[in-house]
Amino acid sequence: MLLAIDCGNTNTVFSIWDGSQFVCTMRTSTHHSRTADAYFTWFSTLLKHYEIEPDITEVIISSTVPRVVFNLRVFTDRFFGCRPLVVGKPECELPHPPRVDEGTIVGPDRLVNAAGAYDRHGGNLIVVDFGTATTFDVVSKDGNYIGGVIAPGVNLSLEALHMAAAALPHVDIGKPQKVIGTNTVDCMQSGVYWGYIGLVREICDRIRAERDREMKVLATGGLAPLLQQSADLFDVYEEDLTMHGLTVIHAYNKKD
Repeated sequence: MLLAIDCGNTNTVFSIWDGSQFVCTMRTSTHHSRTADAYFTWFSTLLKHYEIEPDITEVIISSTVPRVVFNLRVFTDRFFGCRPLVVGKPECELPHPPRVDEGTIVGPDRLVNAAGAYDRHGGNLIVVDFGTATTFDVVSKDGNYIGGVIAPGVNLSLEALHMAAAALPHVDIGKPQKVIGTNTVDCMQSGVYWGYIGLVREICDRIRAERDREMKVLATGGLAPLLQQSADLFDVYEEDLTMHGLTVIHAYNKKD
């Protein structure tokens, strides 16, 4: 079985792939100081809870936090006896290499999303990922990542408001009852909620105009369904897009 690990700035996701489906998905917070033993203790405890005894023989990792990769490598080597594929490293080949400015390092999460999206939907895509940052990845008709847009994440924007303005409280994102807020919390929620709907729609419209073609919009990340409630922003919501992309890249590297 394949263990796919997606390490983001906020959370790290572990999914076990049996060749046809994900049999288990687990999530933990990302800490660069977490040791290989700590990962194994957490991982094995949850496997016992789910009553799963997987035979993990291969591992693939995507990480936007470079300091975490070393301990994840030790974790996979020590407990599964294998060397993981790490997206972004020279030994990990991509089905469709990115076409960007020379010397540019593309985040592995964006490469993985592009691979997963093209495998499921073909080309001419805009992939919107609602994570710590809100990213827009443009996928060509041939499956290449050709650039995109990075904006602050929804929760990051709310936290910035709270931290920078002493009078503003910490609030959670939610769909407001109306646009005009009559108290501080409603005003903040309305600004962020409707502001991000406007941001997504405007950026996607401008990408389409710049590319001069129809493009399907895919969304991933936990907040996508919430924003989709009030506007037809996305053609498809893909809950497991990143994990699927990891299986696509792994299969490509094992094709021989």
